[in-house]
Amino acid sequence: MSVFAVVRRNPFVLPMAVVAALAIFFISEGTYWQSLDTISSLRGIATARLQIEGLERSLADAETGQRGFLLTGRSEYLQPYQKAQRDVTVLLTKLNAHFQDNPAELARVNELRTLAERKLSELDETVRLAQMGKRQTAIELVLSGIGKQDMDSIRVLTNQLMAQQTSQRESTNLTLDRTLLLSRYGVAALSAVLLLALVLYLRKSDALAAQQREQQRQMQTAHDRLEAEVVQRTAQLTDLTRHLQTAREDERHRLARDLHDELGALLTAAKLDAARIKSRLGGSAPEAQARLVDLVDKLNGGIALGRRIIEDLRPSTLGHLGLVSALEILVREFAERSGVQVHRDLAPVQLAPQAELVVYRVVQEAITNLSKYAQAKNVWVALAVTQQRGPGGAAGGAAGVAGGAGVEVSVRDDGIGFDALAPARSAYGLLGMRFRVEAEGGTLRVRSSAGQGTHLRVWLPASENAVSTGVETALSA
Repeated sequence: MSVFAVVRRNPFVLPMAVVAALAIFFISEGTYWQSLDTISSLRGIATARLQIEGLERSLADAETGQRGFLLTGRSEYLQPYQKAQRDVTVLLTKLNAHFQDNPAELARVNELRTLAERKLSELDETVRLAQMGKRQTAIELVLSGIGKQDMDSIRVLTNQLMAQQTSQRESTNLTLDRTLLLSRYGVAALSAVLLLALVLYLRKSDALAAQQREQQRQMQTAHDRLEAEVVQRTAQLTDLTRHLQTAREDERHRLARDLHDELGALLTAAKLDAARIKSRLGGSAPEAQARLVDLVDKLNGGIALGRRIIEDLRPSTLGHLGLVSALEILVREFAERSGVQVHRDLAPVQLAPQAELVVYRVVQEAITNLSKYAQAKNVWVALAVTQQRGPGGAAGGAAGVAGGAGVEVSVRDDGIGFDALAPARSAYGLLGMRFRVEAEGGTLRVRSSAGQGTHLRVWLPASENAVSTGVETALSA
């Protein structure tokens, strides 16, 4: 039966078809323009979120550049610092334009502008002081915590703006969902009357899905770019930490050498002079004799104190006797001082000189921390050759140094422990150990829980050229 025959038999078919076509047309057009407005709103929300995140990131970048310039005095840190300052100004202007029709959020943006300008002024002041040669004054100004309150307030405001944008995005998405749902029902109801409306609706849906896929692709690209930037910044901070640790050890070495050469010589000379005076007095002046004996005892105590300080600054036993002997002496002296029972299992290992110093410092820091906080009765210290299992993991089982062989250091106690998942108020000791270990290509793991003690494990790659089982001179003072 032809279409014309149907129309002739039922005169209402054509008006109904026209009505259906018009209904589909109005539904389709209304949905289309409303979707465009909704998508435009979503784009504005996404842009505002990126601007808010960019503002907070730019302020953090400016603060990072300021810290880098204050710590190193190198002018290249001022380039990202100055760029971040310009970005903050541009982003604040864009946010002001975006929220100009929203008085409540515009007030937050204005408050955010005031805090950002005040933060930038504080950063400019510290940089200016450092450029004038008053770096210590600038560092003291940073350590005073003036800028931290502003940054905390900025983060609160940006979080509020992000929350508002998230709420608006959810509302807009709900509106878009309702619009699409209405369009679907309308087309489904009228598709039996006019197939063309269904075709148009599907084309509109495909276009919308393509737009959503494009938005997702753009968001993924931005996410990948941010991840690459985080990796780059992490590498820069790791290099800076390695440099600072090396400089710290060099300064310790220099100070130990000066104490040994100069202070030791002075104290020894004073002791010899006192002995000569005592021998010349003979049996006369018993009071002077007693004072000289007391003076010699004090000089002996000063010499012993100097030796202990020198050993803490730069352990000579590590260079003369090797890592195992140095750790033996370290833990034995700790046990004698603290009264804690130390169980040690130290096997000869092969490590580079710098890695041996890292192991020594990690064990030294670990037993210092547990003597302060752990309240332990027993401590187990172990040093052994292990075989690496995958990136960042280590396990025992190897008896020699081969392809993926490494060295594992373990310090475990039966103290009160702590919650390893809770945010620590002060964890710079663990953070310093982690940076030391990672700078040598190793990994550090800490396992602890309340009442169950603490277990610290360090894995470092072994070296075939560094043998620590005999007498070494590579680290001698």
